[in-house]
Amino acid sequence: MFSDLELTGRARSHIIQYTSPRFAAHPQAAEAFMAMRAAVQKDGIDMVPFSTFRDFNTQLRIWNYKYIGKKPLYDADGQVRERNGMTEEQIIRHILDWSALPGGSRHHWGTEIDVVDAAVMPTGYQPKLLPIEVEEGGIFYALHQWLDDNIHRFGFFRPYQKQQGGMFPEPWHLSYASLSTQAMKELSPELLADTLRETEILGKETVLSLLPEIYQNHILNIATVPTL
Repeated sequence: MFSDLELTGRARSHIIQYTSPRFAAHPQAAEAFMAMRAAVQKDGIDMVPFSTFRDFNTQLRIWNYKYIGKKPLYDADGQVRERNGMTEEQIIRHILDWSALPGGSRHHWGTEIDVVDAAVMPTGYQPKLLPIEVEEGGIFYALHQWLDDNIHRFGFFRPYQKQQGGMFPEPWHLSYASLSTQAMKELSPELLADTLRETEILGKETVLSLLPEIYQNHILNIATVPTL
């Protein structure tokens, strides 16, 4: 269904760019998302994509910026970690708390959509995509209450719904199940290793040595896909 280049974010032949709202996604995922968006708008919520398709180079830039400290590392509560004294392996593990390995990001597939509610954002508000925004009292709480009750009707689920030893919980991250399940089956550790060996990812040798663990804990280790 997906080519090796598509699976690892090195091609976007499976992606269509949309303008209203502006986002890029696989057309099947986009169609389902727009149906869900129309439904939630009836309750006064303007659900818009904040992050959708992300290519390999974008994911690599995020990774390398976090590796060198140009972007912060966060703990489970969204607080910035102190980097001083961290080993290379610790830095890599903490990057993986919130950010996927380049080539191993679900956002490469065009099936994943991070969402916010534009109706409640004050002018100039920059979403943080951190737990405080979706908890009771948070700016996007109403959106996530609606998603709790309705997300599965449109073929989506939350792959990082809870902490289970891999990625920290990301309730804003929605996945179009029928396509993403297939993509996850097709993405192999061998393909990931071959992809990374050809790139300028920082910490490469340590990443490659940890790859079997990363593949198990941060790629396969997601919430159970519901029966749709």
